Amino acid sequence: MRNGSLASRLDELSTAELAALYHHWPLWARDDQLPPDDATGDGRRWRVWMLLGGRGAGKTRAGAEWVRATALGLWPEGVEPARRIALVGETMADVRRVMIEGASGLLSVHPDSERPRFEASMMQLVWPNGTLAQGFSAEAPDSLRGPQFDAAWCDEIAKWKEPERTWDMLQFGLRLGRDPKVCVTTTPRPIALVKALVADPLTAVSRAATSANRANLAPGFVDEMERKYAGSTLGRQELLGEIVEETAGALWRQVWIAQNRVGAAPELRRIVVSLDPPVTATETSDACGIVVAGRGDDGRAYVLADRTLQGREPATWARAAIGAYHEYEADRIVAETNQGGDLVVSVLRQIDDTVPVTKVHATRGKWLRAEPVAALYAEGRVAHVGHFASLENEMLMFGTSGFAARTSPDRLDALVWALTDLMLSDRTVPTVRML
Repeated sequence: MRNGSLASRLDELSTAELAALYHHWPLWARDDQLPPDDATGDGRRWRVWMLLGGRGAGKTRAGAEWVRATALGLWPEGVEPARRIALVGETMADVRRVMIEGASGLLSVHPDSERPRFEASMMQLVWPNGTLAQGFSAEAPDSLRGPQFDAAWCDEIAKWKEPERTWDMLQFGLRLGRDPKVCVTTTPRPIALVKALVADPLTAVSRAATSANRANLAPGFVDEMERKYAGSTLGRQELLGEIVEETAGALWRQVWIAQNRVGAAPELRRIVVSLDPPVTATETSDACGIVVAGRGDDGRAYVLADRTLQGREPATWARAAIGAYHEYEADRIVAETNQGGDLVVSVLRQIDDTVPVTKVHATRGKWLRAEPVAALYAEGRVAHVGHFASLENEMLMFGTSGFAARTSPDRLDALVWALTDLMLSDRTVPTVRML
């Protein structure tokens, strides 16, 4: 149809008809943003539609539109509206901020005549036809005991605190209607639940790369991300939405990290800020690794924060390290001085001359330094307080053949120095107190 003819046809439509056209998601969506045919490859009806996508690939919009269609019975044709829908996110704040009120969330995808009423105190949405959607946090799996549903939207399950338990509790609640279904939208990680769902014959899997949604992202964003991360494990996961298994021969295992992850650290006996400074200070130079960790009375180490900076001048990373020192009330800064020698201490002294600094110097290769630290993880003697995606990615990419990326593992280097000081040091390394 020629543009003139299309414009003429559009001019003939009423305001209500134009609005209906604008909100008809199947007209605008990419194929990967629409649920597949009702049957899986072997002819059985799918129970789970899993959309694996990169960052910014349009997963949230796809999930919100699926819930809208499910709540109102819009498509496929002949389907009855769901009456009770579960909205499950990493935290309750994420349910509200992303799934409900976000730029691509549920409140934004409805025309005024269909928009549900958001009852914030109950964390629930109520549609004009009576359909109700209720928010749940993966931090509280038992909150899914009791309620029952005929549909659910689960967002970012690869980040859930207790993925298997939350998923299991949800399954027992999907007992309404004739054909309960679940929509899962997530950037994947190689956790057991994600891999199990992909392998399940009743799961229909769609995949979406960040680049597919280029038109709706900031100009240059995709090109810059691909320039920095294309070909790396992080890029394959965060841009292509691939499930990336651990590097062959990697020192660390995902299960070691996941099984010992905690929500909060106990009382800590010592806390250090580890600093691995870059050689240069350009935007393309290596990052400055800054990691905060502590040791508890239970003899375990706790990784508290990753404050790593990319390509910054010395004064900037020095302020960041000293800021972390004060924020966490640390005992000292542990600084690797192979690249800068006393210059590193000098820069720190210019910012705050009261902070004690322990200088460490690498005399062995990265593998030999990292191996005993990895052993601590294998023994369950290190816990991560929360998730540190970039740091953990570097850990899982570090194998016998080196680091499986084009950049230096600066976060990992800082982590190794911190845990060596806390758990493996003989305490003979001199501390420089800046007086």
